[in-house]
Amino acid sequence: PATLALTLVQGIARSERMDLVVQKATELGVTAIQPVVMARSVVKLDAATRAKKLAHWRGIAIAACEQCGRARLPAIAEPLALATWLQQPVAAGAHRLLLAPDAKRSLVGTAAGLRAVLLLVGPEGGLEESEQDAALAVGYLACRLGPRVLRSETAAVAALTVLQSVAGDLT
Repeated sequence: PATLALTLVQGIARSERMDLVVQKATELGVTAIQPVVMARSVVKLDAATRAKKLAHWRGIAIAACEQCGRARLPAIAEPLALATWLQQPVAAGAHRLLLAPDAKRSLVGTAAGLRAVLLLVGPEGGLEESEQDAALAVGYLACRLGPRVLRSETAAVAALTVLQSVAGDLT
C-alpha cells in the first residue's frame, strides 16, 4: 500500500467533537495532528488547560491505536494560534490543502499522487475570511469535499478518508 504522510491541522472544536476528530484521525492513519486556535474556536485554552487537553488527546490517540491495531502513535503537537502555525516551515514536497466549501477545486481531484499533505480544517463555524486568505497566501490550496457544508468533525473525517482512499493506504 502507498504511504501518505498526513498531518491534520485542526481548528480546535468543543471537547467531544475534538475528541472524535483525534480518535478517527488516528484510526485513519494520520502521521500528526496539529491543533490550532482560530477566531471561531469555541474552546479557549490557557496554559494549564493546554497541557491537560494535550494529555487527554494523546490518551485518546493511544486508545484508538489499540482499537484499530495501529503500531505507530501519531504525533499530537502543542496547540498553536493559526497565525503561528502558518509561519512554520513546511517539509519539501508537502502539499498544503485547506477545506473550503466554496472552493473551485475538489479534494478528490487534487489528492491523486500526493505523498505528503498538511490538511487544514476549521473549527465550528469554519475559518474567517482573513484566516482563509492568510492560509492561501502561504501556499494552501482551497479544496471542497462536495456540495454540502459539513460540521468540522465530519469534514475532517471525510477528508482524511478521501486522502487515504485516493493517495494513501486505503487504496
